[in-house]
Formats: sequence, C-alpha cells, structure tokens
Amino acid sequence: MIQNPIPWPNGAKLAVAITFDMDADSLIHIEKGRAAPAYLSTISMLRYGPEVAIPRILDGYRRFGLRQTFFIPAWCIEQHPRAVESIVEGGHEVGFHGYIHEAPNALPPAEERYWMERSIDVIERFTGQRPRGNRSPLYNMSDRTPGFLAEAGFLYDSSLMGDDVPYVLAPPEGEIVELPVSWATDDWPPYVHSIDLDYMFQIMAPDRAMEVFMAEFEAMRRAGGGLWIGVWHPFVSGRLSRWQRIERMIEEMQATGEVWFATLEEIAAHCLAAETEGRLTLRREPLPHYGGRSPLPDRLPSSMPGADENAK
Repeated sequence: MIQNPIPWPNGAKLAVAITFDMDADSLIHIEKGRAAPAYLSTISMLRYGPEVAIPRILDGYRRFGLRQTFFIPAWCIEQHPRAVESIVEGGHEVGFHGYIHEAPNALPPAEERYWMERSIDVIERFTGQRPRGNRSPLYNMSDRTPGFLAEAGFLYDSSLMGDDVPYVLAPPEGEIVELPVSWATDDWPPYVHSIDLDYMFQIMAPDRAMEVFMAEFEAMRRAGGGLWIGVWHPFVSGRLSRWQRIERMIEEMQATGEVWFATLEEIAAHCLAAETEGRLTLRREPLPHYGGRSPLPDRLPSSMPGADENAK
C-alpha cells in the first residue's frame, strides 16, 4: 500500500522518531509581544517544558535506550541552557526551529535568512554541532526555506506532509531530504488549551489521544516500509499522565520487534545511503511549485459575474 517502501535497518517494518519541539515561553512572546511578561500563568505553563518535563522525558529515553531529536528555537536555547545541556549530554540531536518561533512564511527573504543564520550560530555555540535538520515553526515553511536550507548545508527538513515515507525536496539551490509529518501524530489538537495563545481545543484523555497516534503507527506497521514521527511538545506531552502513557506506548512499540527507533538525522542519512547503494530511489519534488507564482489570475476576466466588484 506504500508505493515506495523504505528498507529499514535489520528488517524493521517502520522507523519511529519521537521528536519534541521545545518551544518553551517563546510562544507567548510571539503571541503577545512586549506585553508577554504580564501573562504569568501562561509563562508558567510553557516553562513547565524545560524545567519539569525535559528531565522526565530524558530519564525515560535513558531507561528505554533511545536517542531522539529535539527542535529548539535559538532564543529558547539561550534562555534555558541547562535543559539544552542535558539534552546534548544524553546524546540527542538538536535541530533548528526558528529563533523565537517566528513563521518563515511571514518574513521577507532577507529576514528569514538572517534569523536562520543567527540561530545556526547559537545552536553551534551551545551544542558544539551545526544543526543538520529543520522544522519550521507551526510547519510554516516559506517557498524560500528549502533553498536556504540547502545553501546552509542542512541534511533534512521535517515540516511538510506530502508522503508516508521520506522524499527529496529539490529547489534550484540543492537537495534536502524531507521527513514528512502529520497532524495525526501532533499533540497540539488533542491536548492544547490556552486562551492566551488562542488555542481552545477540548482536552482529550491520554488514552483517547493515543488511539489516534497508534492508529497511524499500526497502519504504517501493517503496510511496511513507512515512517512514524511524533511531533510533541514538552509542556504538552511531558505532563505526567501523558508521559506515563507515552512510556507504555514505547514499551508496546519495542515489544513488536519491528521498529527502528532513530534520530531524524540517522533516518535521513540511512535513506540517502540506501539510495546510493541502489536499494531505493527516493521521490523528488521540484521546487518552487507553480514556478514560484500563484496559479490564480491577477484579476477576474471581465466577462465573469462580479468582475467589476473585484476590480474595485
């Protein structure tokens, strides 16, 4: 059922990455600007991530023998260096996630490039390694982002939703591996409720949320050759009842004996190596779409109803 299944290591039926976006209190600053310090309750909710949840998550990963990927805005790295230090000490990957969780597709090209370069410097300074992967905040990649990433030497992106398996983004500037995600494995819809952040969803019990996450996992496992990525947040899924259910999930996944747990960098590198060895041909998606122009006309034809109103 998967058209281009990936031959995962040791005969695994699917690759799994439980990634965390450690946005911390960058979210309230993006939402409220200079008024953000007045929103103390929301700040406390967001700072729960690096202060309380990250130690819990890292302890769980250590017990299960997992190394995983964390995407962290550079501003959050500067504000929460102890959390980042513990992530690096655990052997986990730190990827690029904007400077202060700004949306790339809302920035002029020069600003997007500036914040990317500044963030790369911060990540390298605090972790000792240049980031290899990107996840655009809120998945809001611009049409320029793939080219900027290729020029900066990134190996992969994990922001788009165009396949069940890794594929390649091919802008004129070069190629990067796309490790696709899905809202079905994102913890925002089942858990996030915050008036200050303008997200007011009905909060699900962990077992209900896990039904959705595991339905995606089981479909990938039955088909074989797929990729399952959890896109989770420490202040959300790091809450006690949710993390306890995640640990049960990890146990269930490991018990199948059919899963390769890996960082996203390892997954991207494996796919490229398999292609080099002739065991796989990754699908390539030329960019930009539509030749970089909107497919819609600049104005309605004069013969269409409403054309006069549209021209006003």
